[in-house]
Amino acid sequence: MSEERFPLSWYGRTAVVRLPAEIDLTIADDVREALLSVLNKGALGLVVDMTATTFCDSAGITALVRASRRADATGATICVAASGPPVLRVFSLVGIDRLIDIHPTVDDARASLPDQEGSGPMTVA
Repeated sequence: MSEERFPLSWYGRTAVVRLPAEIDLTIADDVREALLSVLNKGALGLVVDMTATTFCDSAGITALVRASRRADATGATICVAASGPPVLRVFSLVGIDRLIDIHPTVDDARASLPDQEGSGPMTVA
């Protein structure tokens, strides 16, 4: 996973992956791999930070669904931080908000997860 492209921070065994402003077919596979990589590293919680995301197409939704399935299979919890009306509308239209918990901020998303060990971020470079 490219931490430059998708910045990653760890808080205990909770990871926060920040996604870019636009998620479409051109980067959806990379997004999926980034999220799956974090889960494969043993994250118990995963926050997908989409607070800067203004566009997400069906390929981006598919990446989130795949990550959600992997999280379920590994016993991890995944949630999304998103506040942009266009992104929230897409989530509502396709029903992803019934599959994955959506929160308005990263802090709210992190607070909703069961594993909150660790006092501060450990950014992986």
